[in-house]
Amino acid sequence: MAQAILLQDVDTLGERGTVIDVSPGYLRNYLVPRKLAQPATPAAIAESVRRIEAAERAAAEAAEKAEETASLLRKTVLTISHQAGDDGRLFGSVTTQEIADAVRQARGVRLDKRRILLPEPIRTTGTHMVTVEVVDGVTADIKTIVTPQA
Repeated sequence: MAQAILLQDVDTLGERGTVIDVSPGYLRNYLVPRKLAQPATPAAIAESVRRIEAAERAAAEAAEKAEETASLLRKTVLTISHQAGDDGRLFGSVTTQEIADAVRQARGVRLDKRRILLPEPIRTTGTHMVTVEVVDGVTADIKTIVTPQA
């Protein structure tokens, strides 16, 4: 049996970075030409371990940065002016793009409008809580005040 390091996730063999035992012909004729695996030498194993550690470090830093951004957004209060009638109903509605633009002006944070979760469009003046998904699993509620335009 020959040892190989998987370069990509392979359904029947394992996940990326795993050292596996396969037949030499399978490694030479199938896995290596398709760049799914490489022969497991001591240097290749060390490189694989270093790459996995770097990926874990990067993921931890990204999660920390996302949490900092979420805590900043939780402290944010947005004020959006929109045309409204005398009864407080808006002509139209406040869109997710308007909220994303207001966040960029207030805090300098770029948000994707698809990450702003509105259960229903904002169609009245007043205070509304808007949920923003910074990254998968990290959300922040932003207090949004909609005022009638003068």
